[in-house]
Amino acid sequence: MNTAAVAFDLDDTLAVTRTDRETLLREALDAVGAPQRSRQAYLDAHADNLTAESREPVFERLLAGTEADPAALARAYRERVNAALEPVPGVESMLATLREEYRLGLLTNGPVVAQRSKLDALGWTDVFDVALVTGELSAGKPNRAAFETLLDELGSEAGETVFVGDDVTADVEGATDAGIDAVQVCYSGGPERTPSAIAHVDRPNLPTHLPTILAER
Repeated sequence: MNTAAVAFDLDDTLAVTRTDRETLLREALDAVGAPQRSRQAYLDAHADNLTAESREPVFERLLAGTEADPAALARAYRERVNAALEPVPGVESMLATLREEYRLGLLTNGPVVAQRSKLDALGWTDVFDVALVTGELSAGKPNRAAFETLLDELGSEAGETVFVGDDVTADVEGATDAGIDAVQVCYSGGPERTPSAIAHVDRPNLPTHLPTILAER
């Protein structure tokens, strides 16, 4: 079956931060006078709040037992992430070119306010035919329901859709479980390459290699 639609993960796939997230979290905690918490503790709390409206429930859990304000921390962290966010070089022109041939989608895990504000910061509110944030859905990646909603919104069948992302569980295995071929984006310090993906591409080469992968599929 020919490819009709291509969908992407956002963070660490199409966009990265100039400063690492651990540093941004530490700076945000300092800014609101909150005790330090590890990046892993944040990620664990985030994973349990993929369908939230904002990061406040994430930080409520992270700051339990302290007097720090979760809303203030959510705002401080969002501002720092958005200020440091930038597209992977070349992906904007790649997306524009791909959209001429395929339906283009985005499925990103996270609270609504956080993820929509990233798209605003990048100037990407109109880049995709369909842009879904799991905070607006009943389930996040890797839940099959999230990918089925993506297919419904794109108006494409699983077999004619390709999903591109870096996370083995959320992106590659989640897409594959829904019957969607997945391309894994790889980078230094990132997840190990998984055989579940139909192809692997190093992140700097995504703009040049992905169109060829799609054309040869």
